[in-house]
Amino acid sequence: MKGNKSTFERILSVFTEVRRGEGVSVLALTCNIFVILTAYYLIKPVREALILSEPGGAELKSYASAGLVLLLLLAVPAYGWLASRVPRMRLIHVVTVFFATCLVGFYLLIPAEVPLGIAFFLWVGIFNLMVPAQFWAFANDIYTPEAGKRLFVLVAFGASAGAVFGSFLANEMIRYVGIYEMLLVAAVLLVATLLLTHFVNAREAAMEPGAARDAPAPSADPIDAGNPFGFVFRNRYLLLMALMVLFNNWVNANGEYILGRIVSESAAAAAAGPEAVHRDAFIAAFYARYFGAVNLLGMLLQLFVVSRVIEYIGVPVAVCLLPLIVMGSYTTIAVLPLLTAVRWVKTLENSTDYSLQNTIKQVLYLPTTRTEKYKAKQAIDTLFVRLGDVCSAALVLAGTQFLGLGVQGFAIASVALATIWLGIAVGVGRRFSEMVPQRSLTGRPSTAPT
Repeated sequence: MKGNKSTFERILSVFTEVRRGEGVSVLALTCNIFVILTAYYLIKPVREALILSEPGGAELKSYASAGLVLLLLLAVPAYGWLASRVPRMRLIHVVTVFFATCLVGFYLLIPAEVPLGIAFFLWVGIFNLMVPAQFWAFANDIYTPEAGKRLFVLVAFGASAGAVFGSFLANEMIRYVGIYEMLLVAAVLLVATLLLTHFVNAREAAMEPGAARDAPAPSADPIDAGNPFGFVFRNRYLLLMALMVLFNNWVNANGEYILGRIVSESAAAAAAGPEAVHRDAFIAAFYARYFGAVNLLGMLLQLFVVSRVIEYIGVPVAVCLLPLIVMGSYTTIAVLPLLTAVRWVKTLENSTDYSLQNTIKQVLYLPTTRTEKYKAKQAIDTLFVRLGDVCSAALVLAGTQFLGLGVQGFAIASVALATIWLGIAVGVGRRFSEMVPQRSLTGRPSTAPT
C-alpha cells in the first residue's frame, strides 16, 4: 500500500520508494549496518598497529592474507554447521556474542605482551567478511525481491556512512583515549546491534501479511544441512555469483596495485625534485585525498543514483555497469598511465563498487532460499572474495618476476579479466530475471534453477 505514509517515510522517499509501514524497519536496519561498519573501522587501526609492530610486519600481512583463505575453508563450514542446528535469531546472537567476546579477550591479552599480530589479523579478516555477510543474509530473509530492490539502497547507505564515521571516530579516540581501548568500544557496539536485529525481527514478524509486503519467514524455520561450498557448486546461479565476486575483487586488487605502484614512483620523483617533498608525506597526503574522494562520491551515488539505476534499468542491466566502467577505466590507464588519470578512474571504480555494486550484490540474493542466504552467501562473501586477492597476488608475482609487465601491461590484463567478468555478470542478470517472477507470484522462496 503506497498511501498514508508518515512524514518520516515521505522524507526517505526522496532517496528511494518507501511504502507505508516500511520506514521504521528500514531505518533500524540502516542503523544496524552503520554500527557494524563503525565497529570495524575502530578495529582496523588496532590490526595495523599489532601486525606492523612485529618484525617483518609488511611481509607478514601479505602471507597472512593468503593464509586467511585456508582458514576460511574451516570457518565457513563451521558457520554452516551451526546454521543448520539453531534458529535464525539464535544463530545471529551466538555469532555476534562470539566476536564481541573475542575483542574483550584480545584487549586483555595485549598488556601481557602476547604476540597477537598474526592471530588478530586473521581474526579481523574473518570478522570483516562473516559479520556483514550475516547481516545481509538477515536483511535478505525479511524482504521480498520487490521490497529489497527498493529498500536496500537505504540500508547500504548505512554501510557507507558507518565507514566514514568509524574512520573519524577512530582518529579521535586514538588522540584522546588510546589505541587498544577501541576494541572494548567495538565490542559494545557489536552487542548493541543485537538490540536492533531483535527489534526488526519482532516488528516484521508482527506485521500483518499484505500490510506493506509479505510477512517474513519465522525465525525458527530450519536451514538445510550441508556444506556451504556444496550449495554454491551445485547451483548454477550461485556459482555464477561466486565467480562474479571473484573477478570483481581480482580486478579491483589489480587496480590497487597499479595505483600503489604509480604513487610510489611519483613519490620518489617528488622526493628527488627541487622541492624535496618527503616520500612518506607525499604518499600519506595522496591517499588521504583519494580515500576522501572515494567515500564522498560513493555516499552521493548511494543516496541519489543507485535507486534510480535499479528502478529504471533493472538489476540484470545494472549488474553489468561496473565491469563496463572498469573496462573503460583500465583502457584509459593503458593509453594514459599517469597518476592523475589512474587516481580518478580508480575513484570512479571504487565509489561505484562501494555503492551500486554492493547494493546489487545484496539484491541478487533476494530470490534465493533461506539456506542459500545463510550458508552459500557466507561462502561467496568470504572465500571467493579472498580468492580474488590471491589471484591478483599471483598475477602481480608472475607479471613482475617473469613477464616484465609494467603499468600498461597490468592494465591490459585487467581489461581482459573485466571482459570475462562482464560475461559472467550477463549470465547472473539473466538467471535473476528468470527467478524473481517465480518468487513474486508465489510469495515463497524458490530454489534457483540449476
